[in-house]
Amino acid sequence: MKMKWGYIMSKKILAVDDDNDILDVIRIILEDEGYEVYTLANGKHVFEFVGENYPDLILLDVMLGGMDGRDICRALKEHEEYKKIPVVMISASHNLNNLLLMPGAPDNFLAKPFDIDRLIDMVKAQLAA
Repeated sequence: MKMKWGYIMSKKILAVDDDNDILDVIRIILEDEGYEVYTLANGKHVFEFVGENYPDLILLDVMLGGMDGRDICRALKEHEEYKKIPVVMISASHNLNNLLLMPGAPDNFLAKPFDIDRLIDMVKAQLAA
């Protein structure tokens, strides 16, 4: 957490998933841990959000209702200003371990359904890196 004018600022996390129930669960869990959580239900506005808010971490689903989160991740990692933002890909139907080795790869992968403690530990590890 950063200090700004005497106040502790929490880390900002952007969660992107086309399942609103998943977004609600992620938001509740991570806000309870003290994070500032923002959610998007599709990938269309990711770059706009990132440009305006520069989150400390992005949790990004693979399948986003007609969009592929892997393409969004690759574009973020190839963007000079955003490439250092950690991205954790989340998926129920894809094994992304091989994706971690490719150019434009996410920083980590979390399989759905995810364990709450695993999510929290992964977020903490990415933010500490």
